[in-house]
Amino acid sequence: MTVSIPIVRLPHAEGLPLPAYATEHAAGLDLQAAVAGPLVLAPGARALVPTGVSIALPEGFEAQVRPRSGLALKHGVTVLNSPGTVDADYRGEIGVILINHGDQTFTIERGQRIAQLVIARYERIAWSEAATLPDSARGTGGFGSTGQFSQEAEPCCASPRS
Repeated sequence: MTVSIPIVRLPHAEGLPLPAYATEHAAGLDLQAAVAGPLVLAPGARALVPTGVSIALPEGFEAQVRPRSGLALKHGVTVLNSPGTVDADYRGEIGVILINHGDQTFTIERGQRIAQLVIARYERIAWSEAATLPDSARGTGGFGSTGQFSQEAEPCCASPRS
């Protein structure tokens, strides 16, 4: 199914392509930096990077701004509030909060692919306050309560048993 979504290219994005899927089965559209000139991110620094586009999502949809794995792996640069959410009633420019977790400065150039935009449906809920919750196998077990490995699984890179 294809959903038609209105998009506006803002003046500072003139000459840049609209967000697009890089491959036939990609889930995310590549967002590009609509910066006037190079933007340098020092190690530990963060910046709101403009994309030069605004969208009008239909009711029941959100857009998720997600990191690009190559930037994260090669440079330690990622989306700080990942995933960032663009709500259906937001009409402003999509901005990407990037942070440099690497140990080298990173330069963002005009037109550079900086993040992905995934369009997703969501459900609205209504709370049903209750005195108790139904039991489950996990119960109240919190972070790490299910362990690192299943009883049968071995870690991928463990050395063979002697």
